[in-house]
Amino acid sequence: MRTALTIAGSDSSGGAGIQADIKTMIMNGVYAMSAITALTAQNTMGVSDIMEVTPQFLKHQIDDVFNDIYPNAVKIGMVSSTSLIEVIADRLKFFNAKNIVVDPVMIATSGAKLIQDEAINSIQEKLFPLATVITPNIPEAEVLSQMSIKTEEDMIKSAKIISEKYGISVLCKGGHSLNDANDLLYQAGNYKWIKGKRVDNKNTHGTGCTLSSAIASNLAKGFDLETSVIRAKDYISGALADMMDLGKGSGPLNHGFNLSGEFSKGVF
Repeated sequence: MRTALTIAGSDSSGGAGIQADIKTMIMNGVYAMSAITALTAQNTMGVSDIMEVTPQFLKHQIDDVFNDIYPNAVKIGMVSSTSLIEVIADRLKFFNAKNIVVDPVMIATSGAKLIQDEAINSIQEKLFPLATVITPNIPEAEVLSQMSIKTEEDMIKSAKIISEKYGISVLCKGGHSLNDANDLLYQAGNYKWIKGKRVDNKNTHGTGCTLSSAIASNLAKGFDLETSVIRAKDYISGALADMMDLGKGSGPLNHGFNLSGEFSKGVF
């Protein structure tokens, strides 16, 4: 059994963060473990409160995982303080972690900044050099490359700038407003468009967390990066196409859309 560790915040409504990561990892065939950076009180309509863990407690979580069940891949989600980012970087280097997927949760697709500039700088300086791949959305890629992205050519140029600056692969996530559901994978000086299926579903809470966790899961199982991204996007498409509708706001995906068997059955 291959294993994966998610380092991220908790989502009390279960659609994003640690909860989405664990569901995704299980459905993608790996044993899931977690190190929680923060607790959030949230639902499909928004976040009402956040409580961060201490750097020391985060260190203990990561150490205890690596010292017992060494993960074959690591996914890093939202981390909002420099002190926590430094702990993550230090421990991953200490344990020589492999297959690191960084979802740089910094800018919402609406354009709203989610963390402070100091933390954004720390993510770039401390975590990016350790990453196998990072998965920015278009607003995040604009910040990282310091350029505006309006066309597919702009996406290519932005991904190239980021990739060469940090020596990493970049999956720049597209969007319906630019190029439907197609993402751009840039690695080792080459790029490839990874086509996605457009699914007309307003319930997209947690798609970024889910995608990065699915990529990490497939890397853990030994697939190369391009194959891991393709498999992850296919999984996302299936979870969206199930059209689950929960909550009063932007609801979660159905991470378990492909779950079947005796223990999944119930009385309805």
